Amino acid sequence: MDKNMIETLVRARALRYKQVDKEFIKSLLSTSERTSNFVKTLEIDEKSSDVIFWELYESVRQLGEIRWRLLGYEPLNHEICLDGLMDSNIKEKTLLNHLSRFKKIRNDLNYKGVRVEVSQEREIIDFWNKCGDEILELLKKEVY
Repeated sequence: MDKNMIETLVRARALRYKQVDKEFIKSLLSTSERTSNFVKTLEIDEKSSDVIFWELYESVRQLGEIRWRLLGYEPLNHEICLDGLMDSNIKEKTLLNHLSRFKKIRNDLNYKGVRVEVSQEREIIDFWNKCGDEILELLKKEVY
């Protein structure tokens, strides 16, 4: 992470300094992993699309929050959480560019009542399988 960018985010009140709390971080890791593992057992259809999308988005957001917290910062919004993942050293790095679109889909669901399409549901599942699990494992290595 670029220190100048981080300082800009702190001044803009998008991040704040926070003492690293390994137990809290472990709890977030566990929640993200448990939720993603459960959601992936659900049938993919129009009845499950909102729930699966929302829960996997939240699991990804939690990974971004964990990343910031390991650096000693608390992110103060979802966008900053997702930004924390953008420089992740993973195989499918280009897929991280989908995060801003996922945020828009999640916001449309939460604030406008727009249903998630099955194709969008499949897309976030594919993203989690290609990126989420790998990021989760990288973060676990940092924590444990």
